[in-house]
Amino acid sequence: MRRAVAVHSRGHWPEERATDTVTLAYVDRHRRRIRLVADSGDAFLLDLPRAHRIAAGDGLVLDGGGYIRVRAAPESLLEIQSTDRAGLLRIAWHLGNRHLPLQVAGERLRIRADHVIAEMVVGLGGHITRLEAPFDPEIGAYAGGAHTHTGA
Repeated sequence: MRRAVAVHSRGHWPEERATDTVTLAYVDRHRRRIRLVADSGDAFLLDLPRAHRIAAGDGLVLDGGGYIRVRAAPESLLEIQSTDRAGLLRIAWHLGNRHLPLQVAGERLRIRADHVIAEMVVGLGGHITRLEAPFDPEIGAYAGGAHTHTGA
C-alpha cells in the first residue's frame, strides 16, 4: 500500500508531480495516521510523524515518489453577510469567541451549518445563505509553526 509521509502546503510543492487526488471534508483533514482512499479508488496510508491540519491544495508526499493533491469536499455551510462592516466584525467576534472554524470569503464569512449558531447570527443582525461548498477555514494564529511567548 502506498504511504503518504509528509505534507507540503499549497504553492510549496511541484504540483505537476501529483499522481492522484484525495477529496476530504474539513473534519477529515486533521490527521496523523489513517487509511484513505484516493479519488482514483486506490487506497493509501497517511502516515505522518504528528497530527497535521491539511488544507485544500496541499500535497501529500508519497514515500515512493510523487504527490497526492488534497481537495476540500463540498459541505453544508452557512454564508454570513451583514449590512455594514461593523456588524460583520461583531458577528466574527462572537464566532471566534466560540472557537468555531471560520472561512473568510471576500466580504462574507463561512462556517459549517449549525442551526443554533445561525439563530445567534440572525439575532446579531446577520443575513444567512445556506450553501454546499468546499470549506477551507483559517488555520489559526498558532497552527503554522513555532512561536514564542515573551513574558514581562
